[in-house]
Amino acid sequence: MERGNQARLRPPPWLANQAPHRYKAADRDWNSYYRTRLRHSISGWDVKFNLLDRIESVSDTRLVAVKFVTLAEEYLADHFPTFPVLPGVLMLEALVQSAGWLLHRNSGFAKSMAVLKEARNVRYGTFVAPGHSLRVDVELTKTSDAGGVFKASGSVDGNPAVSAKLELAYFNLSERQKEIGEEIDRRLVEHHRGRWAVLSQTDHMEPLREG
Repeated sequence: MERGNQARLRPPPWLANQAPHRYKAADRDWNSYYRTRLRHSISGWDVKFNLLDRIESVSDTRLVAVKFVTLAEEYLADHFPTFPVLPGVLMLEALVQSAGWLLHRNSGFAKSMAVLKEARNVRYGTFVAPGHSLRVDVELTKTSDAGGVFKASGSVDGNPAVSAKLELAYFNLSERQKEIGEEIDRRLVEHHRGRWAVLSQTDHMEPLREG
């Protein structure tokens, strides 16, 4: 597919009425979902999607990253067999992960967990098909020791694909579950530092200028 054709990409008739659309994440049980994900991560059998391939630029208040989509990603076989596109929930997860990396970077990886607390005004636009990339842009609008609030968006070839207002919680697992212990937090922080080093290699990342 040539660059620029993304804007003319059309879904099959049975899917056409599903996008673009909007919803409020407050209507979903996010807390239950993330409690389950934390339990699975600790037990070692959780499969977590890394939804970012590269961090292009970063400042204290903004981070720009990229997610490349290819047919090699197994979930596209079911979403959808005749019209493979990046699932909307993974587009939202890419925004969340970008915001989480900005929290880690700004705090010097002070805590182990950066998870979605609330998503508001989530809107979807164009699809993200294989051969294209989702460019994610998150802006920190409010911060505290407990987390931060972000204005986030994703685009494909300049066309809006997803946008949302996100609130993330930032904490150590040992603060919430005393039985876990600080060793798990230490190992998670070490893992995050390693991932950040890969995503933000200096040969492709440029600092963002404030203002």
